[in-house]
Amino acid sequence: MRSAAVAARASAADAKGSINLRIGAGTRQLIDDAAVTLGKTRTEFMIDSARRQAVVVLLDQRLFTPDPERYDAFMQALDNPPAPGPKLKALLHRSPAWQK
Repeated sequence: MRSAAVAARASAADAKGSINLRIGAGTRQLIDDAAVTLGKTRTEFMIDSARRQAVVVLLDQRLFTPDPERYDAFMQALDNPPAPGPKLKALLHRSPAWQK
């Protein structure tokens, strides 16, 4: 089941729109040269590049890949949590606000 935000984004993605950018001549030429090298139009190149970068940014916020040593330490911490302290014990014995 998709969330409302994802569904709204998918609906918005179906409609085409435009983005206007002001860029320097040197940057525009660089983009044009790269696009030609790949056999793409400037628009195709910019959309592909922006989409690829957007995926990287979003995955960077959700996915992390620690090195094996840190992964083992992380798993060890998950498998062996510290014993509950007095504050946690008090919290667990308290009645929730909606039951008062």
